[in-house]
Amino acid sequence: MNRLLEAELIYGRLLPIREPHLVARYNKALVAFGLPETKLAEFDIDITGFSPQVAAELGDPDYLDPLKVNRRFIILTPEQDSLPVVHTSFSNTAGLMHEFFAANARAIHAITLRDTLYGEIEDSVSEVKTLEDLLSINEVKFKVLSAEDLLGKAGQLRQLCDALVSSPDAWRDDDMLNRMVALAKETGDIRQNTLVPDKLVFRHDAFWADHFGGVFVFVDEKITTVICDPEAPGFRRSRPWQVSYISIHDAGLVGDFLARTGRLELPRASWVESSGLFAHRLEMALLSVAASLDPVPDLSRTDAVWMQTFLHRNAKAINERGVYPMLQEALRTLGRTGNLRMADIDPKLRLWLVRAEPSHPDQWLTNRLIAHLTAEDFVSRFVFDKQGFYRAYERYPEAYRDYVVSRLSDTYLKDKAAFRKRLYGLGDDHA
Repeated sequence: MNRLLEAELIYGRLLPIREPHLVARYNKALVAFGLPETKLAEFDIDITGFSPQVAAELGDPDYLDPLKVNRRFIILTPEQDSLPVVHTSFSNTAGLMHEFFAANARAIHAITLRDTLYGEIEDSVSEVKTLEDLLSINEVKFKVLSAEDLLGKAGQLRQLCDALVSSPDAWRDDDMLNRMVALAKETGDIRQNTLVPDKLVFRHDAFWADHFGGVFVFVDEKITTVICDPEAPGFRRSRPWQVSYISIHDAGLVGDFLARTGRLELPRASWVESSGLFAHRLEMALLSVAASLDPVPDLSRTDAVWMQTFLHRNAKAINERGVYPMLQEALRTLGRTGNLRMADIDPKLRLWLVRAEPSHPDQWLTNRLIAHLTAEDFVSRFVFDKQGFYRAYERYPEAYRDYVVSRLSDTYLKDKAAFRKRLYGLGDDHA
């Protein structure tokens, strides 16, 4: 993973924590979670407060994600709202965190001036043992505490203020008045500073979960659809009256579902030609064949001449896989007619010809599923399915790893928003 770290393809864009008082506050949160304090003088964190350096020190990448459910968080500064999430078991963790920051911006800003917020994103289950556990999660609640108990002290001061107003003799109670003064010195004027987060409950709709090999849950008006490995406990047994199940190994059925529910942008010359997506996937199809060869050929100059030469030399292996000739024929058909009949395409290969409908709210989750099922396109997988990309990267030949890092650094990382907009039609609402 050193190449990925050096290229900032993993654990990139994190926030450095170096100030001793912030390190001390972070440690208080760790201790509150029952974890040992970090001995590091500086480390980096993501939006949830996860630190790869602390994870390495503790020898536990899931130190803020025990049992891969009820995610913990540590908020040291409002600046975390602009950060990515780099370690999660649910695709909507970042979205929930952004919602929490947006709904409680004033309180977070006021509290983190003097204290640290920490807690859990609680849901209805404490451990995921079957698909039923995932399906039972309809909403989550942020359980919020503070390291210096500023929240608790603000609550105490609020109660004393209410008592002072409601009880005619309260102003005679010197002990109570002295307590109020002492609390106010710590909390400030709670009439001016909002110290208690207002919104703590959020919806938990469509999502991907890193359980049972990966589970995709799509929610429509009358039915929920689960796409995963049929070996997952509860497949076709949990809530069969309201849940439809599709094997993640059946790309044809997956594609039919996504198209039927309006989640796919089907191939038309209008967007295919301007996006360059098919040209990109043609190249990815050739490169995946190159990665399977021993030794891996020289990939330092993968231009049009290289591609043509490689195609001639490895025609049999390329045609056997089927993706490249199918994409070529699709481009020719689109050039002649402007449209493509999906019924004429092998169901196993159709997802190579589509992208998520950019206007659909599930656009990112849909693209993640497409990337998972067209795994040879390592660029799309890095953009939408980083956990899957990192696992696949570990299996790549050494020479191919070099090329993958170079390719991502020279293309996607140069301008992420423009790259996503051109190839996938997506706006700049993800980091």
